[in-house]
Amino acid sequence: MKKPLNTLSEPEMVEWLKSVGQPGYRSAQIFDWLYRKFASGPDEMKNLPSALKNALQENFVLTQCSVIKTQKADDGTSKMLLEFSDGECVESVIIPSKDRTTFCLSSQIGCPVGCFFCASGEGGFVRNLDASEILDEFFTCCRSIGRLPDNIVFMGTGEPLMNYSNLISALDIICGEKQVGMSPRRTTVSTSGFVPGIRKFADEGRPWNLAVSLHSPTDEGRARLIPDKHRYPIHEICEACRYYFKVTGRIVTFEYALIKGLNDSHDDVLKLAEIVSSCSAKVNLIPFNAVEKSGFSRPDRSKIIEFESTLRSNRIPVTVRIEKGDNINAACGQLRVSHLKKEGK
Repeated sequence: MKKPLNTLSEPEMVEWLKSVGQPGYRSAQIFDWLYRKFASGPDEMKNLPSALKNALQENFVLTQCSVIKTQKADDGTSKMLLEFSDGECVESVIIPSKDRTTFCLSSQIGCPVGCFFCASGEGGFVRNLDASEILDEFFTCCRSIGRLPDNIVFMGTGEPLMNYSNLISALDIICGEKQVGMSPRRTTVSTSGFVPGIRKFADEGRPWNLAVSLHSPTDEGRARLIPDKHRYPIHEICEACRYYFKVTGRIVTFEYALIKGLNDSHDDVLKLAEIVSSCSAKVNLIPFNAVEKSGFSRPDRSKIIEFESTLRSNRIPVTVRIEKGDNINAACGQLRVSHLKKEGK
């Protein structure tokens, strides 16, 4: 099995170059092609000698995914369906706005949590993406826009903190000074509330951002949205979030999908305000993006405005997610589900 080139550390690269009779300074050139020019193969590395290009081709894998479908929305949002060597697929979304471009990346094929309102878990959990595949996903998006993004969010398919080692390995390269060099403060990892992962993530001591999908201020309400197997009590989630804030100094964001008749009452918003305040956190309010067969729907616009206003009146920092890609079903998992049905899987 060839080793993925995009996961090599600098010492590993220098040692390998020595083994094939090449000088160590070639390491910086290769990293420049990989991490700043987003080369997909040795032939693109113009300043390398032919012998080194051939050795790279013989010993390493450079890319492991291909774009098999792209959808582009009227607002410029672009969703790509990426296929790996085993035929499995994930989605990645490129989200442009006035002053920045954000990549929304997946961490797993399918999702082990299986929230009832989300298309990501339809068809069940298949496998983790390894670190090189996460990086391939990232670099495929970079090649699409010809540059690095301004922000990255791991809010695509999967529970990132349940694919911990691969996630951290990929983040170390994306945020490594001698590799991609993106600021960790521009990277957000989203979790359904996986408490052991939140605490472990805090102990990394890096200023990555953490977003927690709360979606209800009560354990009873969360039970209607998240299956029992990976659902933690709200008090444990809050303790872990307070720990994250204490260790990293980063304010946690509570993601809250606003669903009609389920979590949008006046009592819900007051309870949510108490929770958020106790964690020194903030809220990202997400009007529900309808998913086929979920049985859930979006509240009226007046209800959304009222919910936001009540949070603000209780001095809770809140943003309302601006919808992107609504005419291409840009919610997590929908393109993959459509592909699986077409393929009869």
